[in-house]
Amino acid sequence: MATNRGAIAVATGSGGPAVGSVSETRVVFVAAWVLALVFYFLQYSFRSAPGVMIPELRDAFRLTPMGITSVLGLYYYSYAFFAIVAGASLDRYGGKLPIGFGVSAVAVGCVLFGSGTITGAEWGRFLQGAGSGFAFPGAVYLATHAFSARWLATAIGFTQLAGMLGGFAGQFVVGPLVHGEMNWQAFWLHASAVSALLGAIVLALLPGAEQRATTSIWSMFAPYKTVLTNPQSYLCGLVSGLMFMPTTIGNMVWGVPFRHDGLGFTMAEAVERSSMLPLGWVIGAPLPGYVADRLGRRKPVVMAGIAIMLVYFLAIIFVPYDIPSFGGGLLFGIGSGAAMIPYTMIKEVNPDRVKGSAAGAMNFLVFSLSAVLGPMFGLVLVRLSGGHELTLATFLHADWAGVGAIVLAFVLTLFLRETGSAASAPKPVASATD
Repeated sequence: MATNRGAIAVATGSGGPAVGSVSETRVVFVAAWVLALVFYFLQYSFRSAPGVMIPELRDAFRLTPMGITSVLGLYYYSYAFFAIVAGASLDRYGGKLPIGFGVSAVAVGCVLFGSGTITGAEWGRFLQGAGSGFAFPGAVYLATHAFSARWLATAIGFTQLAGMLGGFAGQFVVGPLVHGEMNWQAFWLHASAVSALLGAIVLALLPGAEQRATTSIWSMFAPYKTVLTNPQSYLCGLVSGLMFMPTTIGNMVWGVPFRHDGLGFTMAEAVERSSMLPLGWVIGAPLPGYVADRLGRRKPVVMAGIAIMLVYFLAIIFVPYDIPSFGGGLLFGIGSGAAMIPYTMIKEVNPDRVKGSAAGAMNFLVFSLSAVLGPMFGLVLVRLSGGHELTLATFLHADWAGVGAIVLAFVLTLFLRETGSAASAPKPVASATD
């Protein structure tokens, strides 16, 4: 199999196989990227699936809202840490081994989570997060080899589209299953089998490293010095992380209970309404990236997305029953899809040689924020409810935390450096007769 480096060398006349290997290599990486999208779809569905099982998990493990959030939040701790490992290992080893390890870890994590014990659930959720930490950096790594820089933001948007389609399936499809013909433990056993099959396909078909490094294994973390000493990297991570919070914590964990226990909808309708937000991401993930590519500017699109999120959140607090049944969540998902643009920006504010590490650092920053804020949100719910049943008033008071996160994201966006092509293009020189 020709490597991208070899293909580029041919294109520049430095020897090797035929010039056609450039396009052939791109085809190989496009196919590999599609496999990574399948992994990203699956891990996102497993990430959101517990949100439709809250009553079952609460009864099985006898947990408070904070306890449930803490167990499910283990996903984000391991996800954040292994995102760092993923970025470094992709730069060193290529896609095959890191992504194969990630899928395998998710498969084991699904079995443990469905074991029915609290210890198994904790370790299972931890392994699900650890393996999933390789999904998005792996897909982005393969996308950078498969697509030109002009369409990278669009490709990353389509990557997130696959993830949020999985998030939609994790609620809209899994909800009826676990409340109907399949119990929640059986779902996790089936999820493990599907993941194991994908892992075998990944190890068989994905391209490996361009060239195995001979330096110390610790040297693969050296690129993080470049990424993490750049203040713009932290701004990208904070903006995206704050925009993700209403989805990862607010909707994927507490969206169904809010609509069922708070607003009084049936469980089926609560699942359907909650699943509209990730479905909105299916549209919103690629659309803002495409618009940003066409405009040649990133920041205005991010700000527009934040504005849509803010309007929706304020509507939830002040007029929760007047929000359109399904259109409101769909619109919010479209707006919050702009959270993916900083994933492109962090790559553009750092050198090309640290692409994998930039993606890993971004995931670390984003999901470290979710890992820290998730249990805090659960604690807020416990204190507002006084340890009793969660009511509509409890949820609405807690939602002010989401408003604060969205407003802070807007303020921090003002300090981001514009990296779009229009901002970096040279300005025309005025003629002497002007």
